Amino acid sequence: MNGETAGEKFQRLVAIMARLRAPGGCPWDREQTFDTIKPFTLEETYEVLQAIDDRDWDELAEELGDFLLQAVFYAQMAAEQNLFRIETALDAINEKLIRRHPHVFGEESARSADDVKQIWGRVKEGEQKAKGKATAGLLDGVPRALPALVEAQQIASKAAGVGFDWENPDQVLDKLHEELAEFAEARRTADREQLEDELGDMLFVLVNLARFVKVDPEQALRRTNGKFRRRWRHIEARLRERGRKPEESTIEEMEALWQEAKRA
Repeated sequence: MNGETAGEKFQRLVAIMARLRAPGGCPWDREQTFDTIKPFTLEETYEVLQAIDDRDWDELAEELGDFLLQAVFYAQMAAEQNLFRIETALDAINEKLIRRHPHVFGEESARSADDVKQIWGRVKEGEQKAKGKATAGLLDGVPRALPALVEAQQIASKAAGVGFDWENPDQVLDKLHEELAEFAEARRTADREQLEDELGDMLFVLVNLARFVKVDPEQALRRTNGKFRRRWRHIEARLRERGRKPEESTIEEMEALWQEAKRA
């Protein structure tokens, strides 16, 4: 098995999945549907991201295997219903990558990542028109089902792509200060709906600020979450040494331990 090529190993995965779904295979695998597998696909996606955040490359290799299984699982169910086969999906992505990289496989040129994004968008728009799926509006192609942070990123990028944008990060910071003032005013009115609106505006501006400084806001927040977890574990550990739990401590004591963790 170690002498197999990547293609042969992939074919073995496809064969294993087919066996699991076949009569006499695994009862659990056989009863799954496209809809019942969706939560596992989401879970596996986040486990891949966690392995990357942890820089745990052995874990990432294993999680990528689980991630690949999701695609094979869907393709097997599609094959059983005569919808398409895994080969169809592989042909689609191979052809798409070549089609959307004319600066690599064709005659076009790209000097920067921004050039590539423009080429990608133009080719994608042409693909949609060829399929008869051209959208009526600029934002119609952004799925509403996306997580809100991802949706905000895509909306802002599309609007910026046609010139509806600030000129520099300082202007975005000015807008953030404006939104902070409006949020403070909403707090005084105690209007919950207005508070939600103003908080949403602040978050949207922050997404745009991240775009300007070329930081992925999702990854930035995940990094901060991880930092908070580490410092909180330090607080809990130090309190255990003193025979206490957080709820038995004072805010002053926990803040001192937080600063201790921060210095460390």
